[in-house]
Amino acid sequence: MRYYLGVDIGTFESKGVLVDEAGDIVARAARPHKMVVPQPGWAEHRPLEDWWGDFTHITRALLSESKVDPKDIKAIGTSAIGPCMLPVDQDGEPLMNGVLYGVDGRATLEIDDLTREIGSEAILEQCGNALTTQSIGPKILWLKRNRPEIFAKTHKILTSTSFLVHRLTGVYVIDHYSAANSSPIYDVAALDWSMKLAPDLIDREMLPDLAWSTDIVGHVTHKAAAETGLAEGTPVIAGTIDAAAEAISVGVRSPGDMMIMYGSTIFIILVTAERVRDGRLWYAPWLFPGQHASMAGMATTGTLTHWFRDQFARELPVESAMSLLAAEAEQSPPGAKGLVFLPYFAGAQTPLYDPYAKGSFFGLNLTHQRPDMFRALLEGIAFGTNHIIETFRNAGQDPTEIQSVGGGLKNKVWAQATSDIAGKKQILRSRTFGASYGDAFLAALAIGDVKPDTMAIWNPVASELVPDSNHAELYQNRYALFRALYEQTRELMHRLDA
Repeated sequence: MRYYLGVDIGTFESKGVLVDEAGDIVARAARPHKMVVPQPGWAEHRPLEDWWGDFTHITRALLSESKVDPKDIKAIGTSAIGPCMLPVDQDGEPLMNGVLYGVDGRATLEIDDLTREIGSEAILEQCGNALTTQSIGPKILWLKRNRPEIFAKTHKILTSTSFLVHRLTGVYVIDHYSAANSSPIYDVAALDWSMKLAPDLIDREMLPDLAWSTDIVGHVTHKAAAETGLAEGTPVIAGTIDAAAEAISVGVRSPGDMMIMYGSTIFIILVTAERVRDGRLWYAPWLFPGQHASMAGMATTGTLTHWFRDQFARELPVESAMSLLAAEAEQSPPGAKGLVFLPYFAGAQTPLYDPYAKGSFFGLNLTHQRPDMFRALLEGIAFGTNHIIETFRNAGQDPTEIQSVGGGLKNKVWAQATSDIAGKKQILRSRTFGASYGDAFLAALAIGDVKPDTMAIWNPVASELVPDSNHAELYQNRYALFRALYEQTRELMHRLDA
């Protein structure tokens, strides 16, 4: 038997799978960790504990459970939350905690300064993306300004995935899809680093080499083998960001295919036939040469369900609290008795790009109870998701097929409200273990053991979520309220931060 290892590092949990040639999962493992929030607007992980520590724990657990000979693992694929920013020293050791993706808004001043100095049109043309809290470039500038002693010791700037690949192989590398989040220092047309727009931001030598996700970039070193239990010399691919691997896991591969990932954040990927130039969306080369992708996301979605549980359901058992709250939400009618929720607890990402946006419950009265509030929260996330789908449509990129994945799909109210509000069918696959399953597939693809369309066999369709037309008019009216609530309170939100 030939096996493929996939490991993904998430915001609150890491997961790993061992997959055989038929796509069957022979072992799976997971390990939780916490997001470090040193102060409001910041979000971090501990690289050695949360990234590499989870990786080594998971690989040993998989080998122990499966009894698979490590030499029978033919390739390794990794993914992780991204884009992140981690400075490392000459030995590849972390110099600080990893700064997370768009949920970390510490570099808002640097975003404004770089945009003003370079010009938004120039940034969009070269990088395919406006500068936002999702961009790595402003966070590098923040590091230079606020932690000059760390920057002076920095040998390389890595992301979470490139850190894992380096620990495994000793190679500093990043895939093109991840690198495209490095605005303003990546050129999407040239598929290369470019210091043209920001020549003083960072030396090119401080950035990893570029590769495609399925490129075999190195092999497990003797040291990494000792730490992980893997066989020395096992091929390792460049890997990618978790959302992209998740899209692969549910069969996204052709123009018009869209993935909605229900996780700590909502992340949406649409594969397109050509580059989409729209400042409201993110752009990146897709995982394979000659393909393109447009992306969008919300900073806080599944994170909000954790927040709600911790603040308003402390008496519920932790292991069953989410399912109990979901059952409560089903008791509240669609529209949550007139309650409208804004989900911008860490600012708003696409298409609003407002780091000062705030969350709120609007319309509370004495009849509202916890089920109504939780349903309103879920519907607010679904309204935000529809805002993104509407933006794709306005950009001329209406999805032809939506594949949905992620832990949030266990919440029937959240998932169904998304279909009802958007008027779109969602396809659910048989295997929902997520990005780590996509990582294993990419590893198998890299060594030629599968073809791109093999995922339809590995992970067939299980069910579909069809919009309920009975709720269409109600949700259309509520969506208009949702949009107006942000627009009419935007100035007040910003004044709170003044």
